Amino acid sequence: MEGYLILEDGTSFEGKISEHTSEEGEIVFYTGMTGYQEVLTDPSYTDQIIVFTYPLIGNYGINQYDFESKEPTVKGVVLYECCESFSHYKAVSSVREYLAKWNVPMLEHVDTRSVVKNIRENGTMKALISTSAEEKLSDLPITIRQHSAERGITAYGNGKRSIALIDFGYKKSIVTSLVKRDCSVTVIPYKEMEKVFSKKYDGVVFSNGPGDPKGHKNCLELIKKIADAYPTLGICLGHQLLALAYGGNTKKLRFGHRGANHPVYDLNSHMVFMTSQNHSYVVDAFEQKDFAVRFKNVNDETVEGLVHQKLPILSAQFHPEANPGPSDSEWILDEFLEMAEEKGVKKLYA
Repeated sequence: MEGYLILEDGTSFEGKISEHTSEEGEIVFYTGMTGYQEVLTDPSYTDQIIVFTYPLIGNYGINQYDFESKEPTVKGVVLYECCESFSHYKAVSSVREYLAKWNVPMLEHVDTRSVVKNIRENGTMKALISTSAEEKLSDLPITIRQHSAERGITAYGNGKRSIALIDFGYKKSIVTSLVKRDCSVTVIPYKEMEKVFSKKYDGVVFSNGPGDPKGHKNCLELIKKIADAYPTLGICLGHQLLALAYGGNTKKLRFGHRGANHPVYDLNSHMVFMTSQNHSYVVDAFEQKDFAVRFKNVNDETVEGLVHQKLPILSAQFHPEANPGPSDSEWILDEFLEMAEEKGVKKLYA
């Protein structure tokens, strides 16, 4: 049946809707050619309507292995064409079937190029997917829920290195990448992160997650306390929270970085590598004592990572575990683990 995408600026686009559900959320776009399954289940996309810029989505279906969380986190999906005849030996369903299972509306046959041009020109905004062209957006401002872990502390792997992953909305592939590197990983919900001091971990990772990093301002003092005590890696939101904890600032980009082809420059090695990214906020120009900018975005020169000059603290705005995207930056995880092994843990606890 007929469906509509209605933007906050009054622009509307017509298409075919797969579910009769109306959903409102922040509209963003993803530029990757592949990786739609990981995108649909990435907690960083919580409460967002995702526009896929590649014209055909779903040609390799949905499998049982590439989920980043147990269910889709997006509010809605906008695309040009959804492939019904998937062709991959691991596939168990189509994208359409998967979204229908979770009652996530999909608006198809939309002029996605025009939608993306609008977002690039006018910035990220609130949007509505509806079966009625007359439906109005609510007067409520855009809000994105912070991640709320359903499970308590959970453990994965039995490697020789013990890593605590502070969960702000982590991707499964972060755990998988660490376990592959001979780590035992304990996932600790961010609301319980003080429990990190109950064990002598070799290192701590602050995960990615949805929303404005300043929404976690009540956590900043504890984040700094943990980072002062343990070798630390911050990924995406975790990178932003570390910057805030040490006196930096964050700001919202006009339309964010979302895709699998973002070039990043390493100020140490003077090398450029391709990265997978998904974020609306960035660390503002960072000039804090003992910290240095380690990585910069080649396209807009925004801060992509920090390193502490005295403590074993490293951060990356991009996703070194990729999934989806290039594996060019996986070495960040290796550098973190080497840093943890060399520097050890400070004795903050008894």
